[in-house]
Amino acid sequence: MKRKLNSNNEPEATATSSKKTSPTSFDKLNLAPPLLQAIIAQKFSTPTPVQAQVIPAALAGKNILARSKTGSGKTAAYVLPVLQAILSRKAAASSSSDTKAVSALILVPTRELAVQVSKVVEAFAVYCAQDVRVENLTRKEDDKVQRARLAALPDIVVATPGRVAVHINSSSLKLDNLTHVVVDEADLVLSYGYDEDLQMIAKVMPKSVQAILMSATLRAEVDTLSTLFAQDPVVIELDDEEKEDGKVSQFVVKCAEDEKFLLVYAIFVLKLVKGKTIIFVGDIDRCYRLKLFLEQFAIKSCVLNSELPVNSRIHVVEEFNKNVYDIIIATDENEIIGEENTKSTATKKKSAPKKDDGKSTKELAEGENEEEVVDESQEIANGPPKKKQKSAKGKSKAKTDKDYGVARGIDFKAVACILNFDLPTTSKSYTHRIGRTARAGQAGMALSFVIPANQYRKHKPTSISSTEHDEAVLTKITTAQEKRGASIEPYAFDMAKLEGFRYRLGDALKAVSAGAVREARVRELRQELVKSDKLKRHFEENPNELKHLRHDGELRAAKVRPHLKHVPEYLLPGGAKKALEQEVGFVSAYKKPEDKKKRGKGGRRVGGGGKRKVNPLQSFKAKSGRR
Repeated sequence: MKRKLNSNNEPEATATSSKKTSPTSFDKLNLAPPLLQAIIAQKFSTPTPVQAQVIPAALAGKNILARSKTGSGKTAAYVLPVLQAILSRKAAASSSSDTKAVSALILVPTRELAVQVSKVVEAFAVYCAQDVRVENLTRKEDDKVQRARLAALPDIVVATPGRVAVHINSSSLKLDNLTHVVVDEADLVLSYGYDEDLQMIAKVMPKSVQAILMSATLRAEVDTLSTLFAQDPVVIELDDEEKEDGKVSQFVVKCAEDEKFLLVYAIFVLKLVKGKTIIFVGDIDRCYRLKLFLEQFAIKSCVLNSELPVNSRIHVVEEFNKNVYDIIIATDENEIIGEENTKSTATKKKSAPKKDDGKSTKELAEGENEEEVVDESQEIANGPPKKKQKSAKGKSKAKTDKDYGVARGIDFKAVACILNFDLPTTSKSYTHRIGRTARAGQAGMALSFVIPANQYRKHKPTSISSTEHDEAVLTKITTAQEKRGASIEPYAFDMAKLEGFRYRLGDALKAVSAGAVREARVRELRQELVKSDKLKRHFEENPNELKHLRHDGELRAAKVRPHLKHVPEYLLPGGAKKALEQEVGFVSAYKKPEDKKKRGKGGRRVGGGGKRKVNPLQSFKAKSGRR
């Protein structure tokens, strides 16, 4: 179904809108009792607007093309009708043998989102006994293991299109009895280069399959998917919901390149941001450079990038949502969703990397064991080859996971601030980044650092090429946000009050050298390899050893200058001392005092160890029996 595009390269809205009368309770949606019981257990009171419209249409058997903002409950909107259809089919089946089939296929663009969707399916199917089984094909395991799992014919398969294509080619996944296909974050799926895999899937599945396409935006790519899967869909657009948001306070700071580090230091030391923060940077090297910089001031943070193993990335997100960590430094390599000027969708498809076997580059790097990953770490430590050095766009071409993505789809909970340390290159990517905050009725803030053209490359050690056109990109971002009814205001930092911190900035930046960054990347990879699933279970059984699973430990690749950890009172602006004394929920920046035995001169222990025995043959103080 082709539709006319508007000035934003988005299909124009159809007659279907969010103004229809929607059910106000899950009880009125004709769902099975086990699903209603699971909804109560999940503490869902009333359906969100997207759930109230998508679920009835899906239960009626219609193809659906829905657009709703991030965090609006889209996953539950398609999971519940899929589960309802599976339960209804099994209840009507004459024998148990008729019920074994892959009934639903859920396609997602990233591994992280696949794990999240699988958990949502399991949560809603918890009271369905053994009637519903779900299989996630993006887990890091041997293909033979996945073939054995698929041989048991799970009811729901969650995977990236590349993994589905692999199992279709090997005949381990058959879609002959498929009744539902769901494409989550549909506009991203084609942007990740899955167009050939999607065409293969569309050819082998039955024509009568019900399709549900969910997205945060309705762009030209979604129309392409609609022609493949969803003929004559019901279009559901929730424009009113997006316009009434307005809960993200957006600010921008124009500063020099080295002043980015000064400002981020001041923000966390003076606790100007209260709550959890996601810092987006331009590339992997930048990720570790900023972490090492913050370590100089005893500010703990986690890194999240495509170079880390998928299990480690998922664990970081889970622990972040449990309030274990408060600062995540994330790269945004795969979230540049097209150019906004002249490049067409066809051009972007041609430039997308071809997936021959469905395996990501990270999987090929890791292989079937841990030794190959260690080789990759050694390669980084010895200095990457020229072909792996940064390109003109500042992107690192080291081996990374093409299925990585955190700016869209992943459910980060209770994020107070999105800090764009490096501005994205498109307004669409900016919109998806700030969508990580102000969710579930909460307020949030987005703060972006922008490099003026006259300041570019003035401080080469902290410069990256992607900031060359920051002002032009900011103009596009501002225009796009104004169309959404939002505005970006300048953040009034009084730089004069931060002059006392500048000498500390210089000391810290000198310690974070290029060699220290390379060593940090190697060390992080090796540490994450040790944190396997078996060790994780062991540490969960031994809570005292849980500290070994933390992701915000010091990398110690750069020499830490002890005096930088403590802020003298004379450096603080007025009223800052009182702010430092308040507890705002951050992970403690200082180590808790341990019960250590006192030591005397020379490091000898004093007290607590009992009287030390003396060898009379080695001492002149031995007592004689004669007088």
